[in-house]
Amino acid sequence: MRSRDPASAETSQFNKFDDLFKIQNKSKQSRTVGHHGGFMNGKRREHGGDGQREDINRRRTGSCLKAVSGSLSAGGETGTRSEDMDPLQELLDRVKPSTEAESLWLKSIFTSISEHLSPVVCSSAPSQTGNHGDLSLFDLSMCAVQAIQQQMCVAHSLPVSYRLLSVSQLVSQQHLACVSNLSWSTNQQRAWAREAELAVPGQRALPRVNLLLIGCLREGPDGEYRLTDASGSVMCECLSLSPRWLDRPVFLPHWNYIPHNASGQEEAAGFLELIGSPVLLCPGAEQGLAAAPGRVELSGAVGVGEAGRLLRHRVKGQRLSVFGEVGSVCPLLAVAGTTFFCFTLTDESRSLPVLVQDSSRLSWIQRVCVGQSVCVTALRVCALRGWRGNNILCVTKRSELHADYTHTQEHTQEHTHSESLLSQPAEDDCEEAEHEEVELDQSAVRIKQSKVISYQGTVTEVVSEGAGLYVLDGKVGLCVAYQPAAKRKLRAGDRVELHHAHFLYRPCPDFPPSMLCTCLRSSLRVTAFSRAGGSPPDNRCPGDGALPRLLLQRNTDVSDYLWTCHLSSQLAHSLVQGVWRQQCVCLLSWRLMETLSRAGGRGRRDIYAEMLDEPHTCPVTQYSVSSAVRQYLGVSELLESLQTGCWSSAPLSSLLPPDGSNLTSAQINGFLSWSCRTLSSEPRGGDAVRQRPLLLVGVLELPSQTSEFKHSMQLRDAAGAAACVLTESSEEEEGAQRAVFNSAWIGCLVGVVQFTMVTERFLQSDFPSYQHLDQDRFITHKHCRVYLQFSLDHLHILSPSVAMETHLRHKGEEPGGDVTARKQTVEEEEETAGSKRRRREEEAKSGNPWPCVSMVIRVEQKEGVSWRNTGAEAEDQEAGLRLCFSVKAAVIGPVVSWRRDPKNEPMTEKESEQKQERQVVLVFSGVCTRWFPVLQPGCFYRQPSFDDVTKGRGQRLASSVSAL
Repeated sequence: MRSRDPASAETSQFNKFDDLFKIQNKSKQSRTVGHHGGFMNGKRREHGGDGQREDINRRRTGSCLKAVSGSLSAGGETGTRSEDMDPLQELLDRVKPSTEAESLWLKSIFTSISEHLSPVVCSSAPSQTGNHGDLSLFDLSMCAVQAIQQQMCVAHSLPVSYRLLSVSQLVSQQHLACVSNLSWSTNQQRAWAREAELAVPGQRALPRVNLLLIGCLREGPDGEYRLTDASGSVMCECLSLSPRWLDRPVFLPHWNYIPHNASGQEEAAGFLELIGSPVLLCPGAEQGLAAAPGRVELSGAVGVGEAGRLLRHRVKGQRLSVFGEVGSVCPLLAVAGTTFFCFTLTDESRSLPVLVQDSSRLSWIQRVCVGQSVCVTALRVCALRGWRGNNILCVTKRSELHADYTHTQEHTQEHTHSESLLSQPAEDDCEEAEHEEVELDQSAVRIKQSKVISYQGTVTEVVSEGAGLYVLDGKVGLCVAYQPAAKRKLRAGDRVELHHAHFLYRPCPDFPPSMLCTCLRSSLRVTAFSRAGGSPPDNRCPGDGALPRLLLQRNTDVSDYLWTCHLSSQLAHSLVQGVWRQQCVCLLSWRLMETLSRAGGRGRRDIYAEMLDEPHTCPVTQYSVSSAVRQYLGVSELLESLQTGCWSSAPLSSLLPPDGSNLTSAQINGFLSWSCRTLSSEPRGGDAVRQRPLLLVGVLELPSQTSEFKHSMQLRDAAGAAACVLTESSEEEEGAQRAVFNSAWIGCLVGVVQFTMVTERFLQSDFPSYQHLDQDRFITHKHCRVYLQFSLDHLHILSPSVAMETHLRHKGEEPGGDVTARKQTVEEEEETAGSKRRRREEEAKSGNPWPCVSMVIRVEQKEGVSWRNTGAEAEDQEAGLRLCFSVKAAVIGPVVSWRRDPKNEPMTEKESEQKQERQVVLVFSGVCTRWFPVLQPGCFYRQPSFDDVTKGRGQRLASSVSAL
C-alpha cells in the first residue's frame, strides 16, 4: 500500500476549504439571540415535537454559535445568508436535496453534529492552526457535507445509505470488527476483499459497514490519540500522523474499527485504525509544527558529536537543539508511576540517547521513526538515576520535534535503511548464527549468541496474543514478550517493520527455526493495517498476559519461555475444562518448566542498561539450545501412536525364535499368541516413540468401571486415560523398587518425565507353516493392550490432592509450593463457609451423633484379581461372575466412632491400641476391586463405614480405604 503524504494532502484540503468558505463573524450578540428565538419558533410550528429537542441543543451550544453573513461559494453558485434564517433550513437550501431521503439524511447529519460535535468544538481551546471556536453550527454542518461529498465515488448525490455515528454509539452498537470507506464502489470493495483474503490465507476480509465518523483528534494518556466528541472518546491508531489534525474537527473517510473482545479484557471500547488521512472541517493558517514540508531553518542546532561533548560538561540552565538520524526507538515504559521512553540520535561516529518523560511529549513515540532525520529543540542535560550516573538529554515542555530536518550548513545526508536490511534473514545468517556457540557443557546445552537485524514482513499467524507470539511471512517466528504489552495487539495481516530485533536460530523445537525477539531497545512499527477480520480470540493463553508477567518477574531464558508457552497451549486443551482456569494452566506450565530446567534465575533486568548501554546486552543477547527439550504428548495421542505401530513395528517372523522355520504349525501359532514390546520415553534408552524425551501430564486415579485394566491405577487427562503400574524406591533394600501403597497419590496432578510404555499383543492364528506368515488370511483375531510403567521418583507433583497435602505436612515437608494454591472443583468453589456450617447443623439435628465408624487394618496377604461367582453372597446384585480379590488382614485396635469423615487424618492413639488382633478376610468385589493396586502387604489402612454397625448392617464393606 502506498501511503499518502499527510502534509501535502492536508495542504490541498486547506486550499479547497479556503476557497469554499469565506466567513465574516458578526459581533452583535443580540442578533444571535434573536435569530435563535425566531428559529425555534419556526421549528415548533413546522416540525412539532422535534422543535423542543432542538431548542435544548441550541441553548446548550448557543454561546458559541455566532451570526455569520457574507458570501458562500458552493459548486460555483453564490448566495447571501440571512442572519435570521434557520441553520437547518439554510443547510437544506444550500445543498438542495433532490429527494425526501436526502432531506432526511441532511437533517440527521445536522442533528448529530449539533449534539455531539458542536459542543466539543466550542469548548476546545484554539489550536495552532486557527480559531475554530468561531465556527457556527451551520458552518460545521456545511463543512461536513462538503467533505462527505468530495470523498464519494458518485458525484451529484448524497450517501443516504450511510449513517453518522457518535463515538458512544460506535462503541456500544458495533461489536464486530469492520471497515468503512466512503469512496469505494462495489467492484472496488470486492477487489479489496479478494486481495485481503489472498494476503492472509484462512482469514476473511473485514466486513464493510456504511458508517460515518466525525470528531476531534486529541492526545490521550500515555501518548495515544483519541477521537473525541460530546458522547465519549475512542483510541485511534495512525500510520502517519500530522500534528495539524490535533484538536480540530475532522471527518474520517476510511477506517477500521476493532472492538475489544479478547478473553480477560474488560475494556469498554475498541480502537480505530485510520487508513486514509482525516479531512479537516475548518480552514486555518498553517503554523507551528505543521509547517509545510521542506527545509526547516533552526539557528543554533548542533550535531550529535558536538552535543556529546556538551553532554560531558553540564551547564545549569543550558538548552540544546540537536539534529541527527533516529537510530533506535525504545518502547513506552511505566516505572513507579512515571511513563517515559527513549530514542537515540546518531551520526556517522556516535549515538546520543534522548529521554522523553514530559506527558505532553509522549505522543512523539508515534512520530519518531528509525532512519528519520529530526531536530529536537530545548533539550536539557540531566543525570539519569539508575544508569550509572551517566548524563542524558531530556525533553522539556518547550521542546519541539522537527521531522525531515536537513541541516543547511553541513548538508547532512539522510541515511535510510535499504530494503535489503528490511527483509527476511538470509540462509548464511542462519548458518552463521548456528555456529556462534560460546559454551558447550556435558548436558548437550549450547549457549548461542543472537544477531541484531532489521526486518520487514507480514503477520500471517497469531500463535498466542496473550503470550506475545506471532508468525511473520509464514516462516519466521516473532516474540514480543520481552517488551511491555501494547494496547493494540498485532493482527493477522498487519505489515510490520522491526529494528534492532534479535535473530535466534532454533531456540525451541516447537517453534519455527528462525525466530525474532524484541527487547527494550527494539522498535516495532505497523506500516499497514490488516484487512482481515481475524479469528476468534485464542484461549490457549489468557489475554491478561500471565506468562509475560512471570517472564518479567523471573527473567527467564527465551528458550525456556517459548517451551513454556507451547506447553501451556497444549495443557489448555488436555486438562479438564472448568476445573483448571487458564491462569492456573499458565502457572502449572511455568512451574513444570522451572522444575525441569537446569538454568537458574538471572536476576533483575537492568532496563536502563538494556536501552542505553553500548555494547548492547539484554536477556536475549544469549540463548540456550538443547537437544533434550521434552516433548509433551497427550495421553490419548500416546496411546493412539502405540496402538497404531503395534503390529507394523515388526514382522511376525521376528516374534519367533531363531529356528522358527523349523517349528511346527502348533508351535508357530503358540509363539505368536502373545508377545510384548517395550519402549522408553528417553531416546537414549533404546526404542523410543519420538526423537525427543517425552513428557506426560495427568491426574492419578483409581480405575473406572469402563477401564480395560480394572485392577491398576490410571493416568487421566481430558482426552483419555492410560493404565499405569506405579513403583517407588524401597526403604529396606537400596536400589530396589516396590509397589506403591500410599493412597494420597490419588487425585494428584503430576508430570511424568520418565516412563516405560508396554504393549502386549494377542494374536489368534492358524498358520500352517513358516512360509505362510505373510498371509493375513490365517489371522482370525488380534488385539493389543497398552499400559505405562514408571516410578514415583520420576513424578513431579504439580497440584497435590488434599490427602497428599496432609501427608506431606505430617512428614514435615512442604506440599510442593503448589502455584495453583490447590485444585478445586466447581462444586468446592461454590461451597461457602456458610453452607458448610449449615450442613454441620443439619447433621447435628439428624439425631445421629456418630455418622462414621472405622477400623484400622494391617494387610498381611493379598490374592490376585479373578472372576468369581459372588452373586449368591450379594443381596443387591444379580448372580454371575464378578471380578474379586481377597485380603487377609489383622484388625488393629477397636472400632472408632467419628463425628466427621476421618479421611486424611493420621492414626490416633486409640486406633493403635493393640490389645488383641483379630484376623479377618476381606473380599473386594465389583467397584471395590479398584483398590487392588493400593492395598499392599505390610501396610496399614483405615477402612471407614457410614453404616450403623450397631444394627447389624456393618458386614457390608465400604468402598474406600486410606493409607496410614
